[in-house]
Amino acid sequence: MKTYDFIPQFAKMLKNLDRWLEKATEHATAKKFDVDTLVNARLAPDQYPLSRQVQAACDAAKFAGVYLSGKPTDAHPDTETTVAQLRQRLQTCCSYLETVTEKDLEGADDRKVAPPWLHGKWIRGDQYLAQAAIPNFYFHLTTAYAILRHNGVDVGKMDYLGSVPIQG
Repeated sequence: MKTYDFIPQFAKMLKNLDRWLEKATEHATAKKFDVDTLVNARLAPDQYPLSRQVQAACDAAKFAGVYLSGKPTDAHPDTETTVAQLRQRLQTCCSYLETVTEKDLEGADDRKVAPPWLHGKWIRGDQYLAQAAIPNFYFHLTTAYAILRHNGVDVGKMDYLGSVPIQG
């Protein structure tokens, strides 16, 4: 796969996550509870809640676009406290990812990526994507899925995968 191929894949998976949150809202309505109680749900006491899992998945995707393309985006403070706000963040992140083009990522594999958490050090773009951005993105995405599933939201493997370009 080319580096660019991961940008639309991140957007696809964030759109899947948005659909999971839509299903969470339907589940809460059917069970007669406030869907926003799920925002603070977590799998373990020392793990981020659903809200932070969604924020982190968005950040992993967004920063991959920023660091690999050099194309800036607005800051997104982690202030969401409702499912509706989380869904808006997902939409905002996907809108940004749609602006990143294949041309923007020319030379990205060899680009020096220096996120703040590296404290002045850097990593090559291809290594950043393969060893940090992709695993981090899927870690938070999968954890968000597991939190929803654990709380009774009817999501399954095909909800996770979304559309797959199957050939006939």
